[in-house]
Amino acid sequence: MLHRSSFRDSLFASDFVLNFNNFRPRCFSSSTTTAIAFHMEQQQQEQKLFASSSSSLLALKQNHQNPRPVCLPCRALPDSHETSLRKDEIPVHGLFETIVGVLGGGQLGRMLCQAASQMAIKVVVLDPQENCPASALAYHHMVGSFDDSATVEEFAKSCGVLTVETEHVDVATLEKLEQQGVDCEPKASTIRIIQIDGLEGAKRAGQLFGYPLMIKTKRLAYDGRGNAVAKSEDELSTAVAALGGFERGLYVEKWAPFVKELAVIVARGRDGSLLCYPVVETIHRENICHIVKAPANVSWKTRKLATEVAYKAVSSLEGAGVFAVELFLAEDGQILLNEVAPRPHNSGHHTIESCYTSQFEQHLRAVVGLPLGNPSMKTPAAIMYNLLGEDEGDRGFLLAHQLIGRALGIPGATVHWYDKSEMRKQRKMGHITIVGPSMSDVEKPLDSMLSAERFDSQSAVTPRVGIIMGSDSDLPVMKEAAKILSMFDVPHEVRIVSAHRTPELMFSYASSAQDRGMVAALTPLPVIGVPVRASTLDGIDSLLSIVQMPRGVPVATVAVNNATNAGLLAVRMLGVGDSDLVARMSQYQEDTRSDVLLKADKLEKDGWESYLNP
Repeated sequence: MLHRSSFRDSLFASDFVLNFNNFRPRCFSSSTTTAIAFHMEQQQQEQKLFASSSSSLLALKQNHQNPRPVCLPCRALPDSHETSLRKDEIPVHGLFETIVGVLGGGQLGRMLCQAASQMAIKVVVLDPQENCPASALAYHHMVGSFDDSATVEEFAKSCGVLTVETEHVDVATLEKLEQQGVDCEPKASTIRIIQIDGLEGAKRAGQLFGYPLMIKTKRLAYDGRGNAVAKSEDELSTAVAALGGFERGLYVEKWAPFVKELAVIVARGRDGSLLCYPVVETIHRENICHIVKAPANVSWKTRKLATEVAYKAVSSLEGAGVFAVELFLAEDGQILLNEVAPRPHNSGHHTIESCYTSQFEQHLRAVVGLPLGNPSMKTPAAIMYNLLGEDEGDRGFLLAHQLIGRALGIPGATVHWYDKSEMRKQRKMGHITIVGPSMSDVEKPLDSMLSAERFDSQSAVTPRVGIIMGSDSDLPVMKEAAKILSMFDVPHEVRIVSAHRTPELMFSYASSAQDRGMVAALTPLPVIGVPVRASTLDGIDSLLSIVQMPRGVPVATVAVNNATNAGLLAVRMLGVGDSDLVARMSQYQEDTRSDVLLKADKLEKDGWESYLNP
């Protein structure tokens, strides 16, 4: 942050993306100085926290030395989808013979196939629908029920490793296959869950947890389905009946009030190593995931706690793959474990565009024994919007296609269409991910897309630098910083915000700056103070007010009235995460050097008198 000081209050703030390893610097300035503040949304801040333990890292190194076989490339088979292929019947056209079998061919299976095609991994799927979403992209699609024991056993004959895109499979069959030596990832024991076996058990749970009590079916309980709420003991029988009775396999959860729903994708390698993705916030509509924001707008302490809970939850499970841990953030700051899905998850779709390793690539890496990839975000912010069916039939398709058309006009937006043949209300038909330099930069185009308004990418650019002054008398000095930022095409804003004359405005600006993508005095970002020469003391008072900031409130500074250097320093700091700015700064330095050499040559040739009087 650049900070201007005339013993008044001026702030030069910036919305800045900078990667300082695992550090998220933000601006913090005194009210008696002017500053340039940088919003440094570092792109890999989660990496250290989410890294595996030293033993896991050692295991990864060993994996590099003794890599497990990878799989063959994906390619379509002209044969009928009605039969399975034995492993010895599939020709080898890639590196090794390992084939990944997936129980389920929905949208998750489809995106697994997309990731596999980029990794030279061969994926076959088992799904009852002939035209399931994964069918067109899978190496082979066996039409059949993944809930039928004989069909799953036949399908497993063609697989080197068996995994799932849905936990609603026949666990008994998976356990039988494991006993026969079939490699199932994750393990059948992980997919099994604790059940209640009768009304008395439900009553005991109610006495233990209190009411309301959430009752769920052990299978097909997702997106609001398979759930029932008993508000009292008298409602238990009705809730159980609504779910099909105890023979469906039921379990109970304590009712948990919360302020936000969070989620963490955790990857577990075959060697036991664990890596966690950044914590995200999930927003639901009618019990179905509607929007995912990455990273979650919660404190660092909350992110750390959520990650620890997710890490411990997956540590207690068996098998390799990706696990989605759904969490509740309570009012008192506690993190409560909600559910764990042993597969790729809706809350992780954004990783395709926003992270170095998508959850789908990560799942494949884990199940075939490759080293786990980097789960860190490569973009500061991402938002994922689920394309849910708004209507039935053709009208539903029309509405979805209109929304897709608007999304395709938004910079940083990517559309994923699942190619489902039937449109139903609230059915997940696809998703849209938007990435950008700040959450504000991705929320604005999403709001525009949903309101059917034309999105103006130019006017919607969020300032990366904010120049804040206590008085317009500082403008003649601070305009030089603005000129530098304009020269480098860095979006910025210039404001008069006085902590002395308009304290409420200063507080409002600072408090809302983060939501707008800006860095403010109340956020922990770097500050560059600009001492401004006043009528007395020749600016020394301003300089001293900057360098004497209390311990814990670091503020950089420049020479008195040298806003030019403040602007240049702002550009250099932004350049840490922007290769274009680095190149332009190098050119600026070269141009400056050339100007100096030209002046030196002219002085030498013409003499000092002619030089001063051209």
